Amino acid sequence: MASEKEKMLAGELYLASDEQLTEERMNTRTLLKALNESDPIDIRLRKRVFAELFGEIGRDFWIEPPFYCDYGYNIRAGHQVFFNFDCVVLDVCQVVIGDRSLFGPKVQLYTATHPVDYKVRGSLLEYGCPITIGSDVWVGGGAIICPGVTIGDRSIIAAGAVVTKDVPPDVLVGGNPARILKQLAPAVYPPTTT
Repeated sequence: MASEKEKMLAGELYLASDEQLTEERMNTRTLLKALNESDPIDIRLRKRVFAELFGEIGRDFWIEPPFYCDYGYNIRAGHQVFFNFDCVVLDVCQVVIGDRSLFGPKVQLYTATHPVDYKVRGSLLEYGCPITIGSDVWVGGGAIICPGVTIGDRSIIAAGAVVTKDVPPDVLVGGNPARILKQLAPAVYPPTTT
């Protein structure tokens, strides 16, 4: 029989109050407290917490505290990923972030969700759906990315957007629920000169 953690990671209904999961969340809270209360000039401490907290991070990964997550080990981020102040990642399932993606203040990524059927929801069972964010994505301040969403490379999520569906590459989306506002032409870097 699968453990509650195995069910959680598989995106199945699970009980979050499970002893193992509760202990893991408390360990994460301890690491987050160290990060969120750290001296801004103690870069070594922050990098040590990042390495211990997250499943995988690339070079030049950075977070401006405060930051909050459920477990941390389900977060995998590429190189030069940046989270601004006061972001939340509910990572009961995997969150994968490509290289050079940027997150404004108060961005929220939710893999956690609850059953629609009130009887099942009343049993306190919950589940999650993974989030995948491509490379070179910019998520504006206060945006919310809902469970199961994939965001394509180079797309921009406008500040305050609530993203409930997948976003293709090279678009600007905004609103609640978010919709495509503009097609973006992929830039060529470095800019060519004549």
